[in-house]
Amino acid sequence: VVFPLQRLARYLAPDADTAPFSLFQPGLAALQRAEAFFRPRRGHAIDYVSSAVRMDHTPASALPEVCFIGRSNVGKSSLIRALFSLAPEVEVRVSKTPGHTKKMNFFKVGKYFTLVDMPGYGYRAPRDFVEMVEAYLQERPNLKRTFLLVDGVVGLQKADHIAVEMLEEFGIPYVMVLTKIDRASRALLLKNVLEIQDFVKEKTQGCFPQLFLVSSVKFTGIHLLRCFVVHVTGNLSAVEAS
Repeated sequence: VVFPLQRLARYLAPDADTAPFSLFQPGLAALQRAEAFFRPRRGHAIDYVSSAVRMDHTPASALPEVCFIGRSNVGKSSLIRALFSLAPEVEVRVSKTPGHTKKMNFFKVGKYFTLVDMPGYGYRAPRDFVEMVEAYLQERPNLKRTFLLVDGVVGLQKADHIAVEMLEEFGIPYVMVLTKIDRASRALLLKNVLEIQDFVKEKTQGCFPQLFLVSSVKFTGIHLLRCFVVHVTGNLSAVEAS
């Protein structure tokens, strides 16, 4: 199994620091076990639960939770649909118009964890975005990890820096996911990866040092991201994930 970052690491200088490229590097058995969580079966349903625009509308749940945030055109809903591709009956709405997601959408994965699709930020963000998202990040007690999506073609933008500042201020553990990597040349992608890794090392405290690279079109990196979600929600031990 070769992961996207490992492919890029082959083109680095021999003395380059490749440690952040393989901090989370599960074996085949762990990947297969993680896949099972995303495959519905009798007694293990994967369902859309509800949507909310305010915290008092969010579904009560004691399950571990992860949320996905990013700019309005970063491909967030497409990524979530790719994560749920083993459960095609789960409806994740994807629009050709950026900024389609205006609410917090909750998806329950059996009795194990909940995944939340957050509204996009930026020029098409809903008017009450700040109030909605900040309240969720600060008040959701079962939130285990926030996945901050960044466009792999253009890299970190001003709006992304604002999101990072918010997560850092709140002390929220998060990880960066680079989307649309199928649209970037290898040289451009490697440039953006190295720049973001330097930024994470020098400017952040709560960000997991390893980036996750994905393509929702070619499903590149989806298996690894599924495995990481299962791991951070406490359903895959550190021994299995290493």
